[in-house]
Amino acid sequence: MNEKARITEPKAPVEKSGQPAALSFFQRYGLLLLVACAALIADIITKRVVEAEIPLYASIPFIAPYLSWTHTQNTGAAFSLFQNGGVFFIIVAVVVSAVILYYAPRLPPGDRLSRVALGLQLGGAIGNLLDRLRQGYVTDFIHFQIPEIGFDWPVFNIADSAIVVGVIVLIVASLLRDHKAQATG
Repeated sequence: MNEKARITEPKAPVEKSGQPAALSFFQRYGLLLLVACAALIADIITKRVVEAEIPLYASIPFIAPYLSWTHTQNTGAAFSLFQNGGVFFIIVAVVVSAVILYYAPRLPPGDRLSRVALGLQLGGAIGNLLDRLRQGYVTDFIHFQIPEIGFDWPVFNIADSAIVVGVIVLIVASLLRDHKAQATG
């Protein structure tokens, strides 16, 4: 067949981000929102159970003496850092959530690991944001310690865990992406 006569299929339109324009909303946000909703629901349920069942500042051993459920109120950031940050942390949570939602559709379509990481971060940020808006502080309850060596980690919650795990997963995804780029380039 003559090369001039060969019919070629038109290429899909491409946005400025380099992503195919035809990606659906679900392809861009589906996994991220699913993970964010799962983290958010787990955070809300656990906090409400703690608020209803454990008196403030009371502690219930879970894996004594290393892990206990200790009901506290945190006006600071994750792990009780920067106490009394109130409005600042509300603004940070809104900005971080907006950046995640802006950045997510710019990820390569097959980058599921980064979408999971961003979903964890989004769910955690919204979970703590809702607490701050609802009551002016965040309910924390997971208390990890190793008494034999005097280790006592600040009390935290599911949202804090989701944010930290999300950051770690995002770093791993970035390292894997860089390694893959070096291997192919």
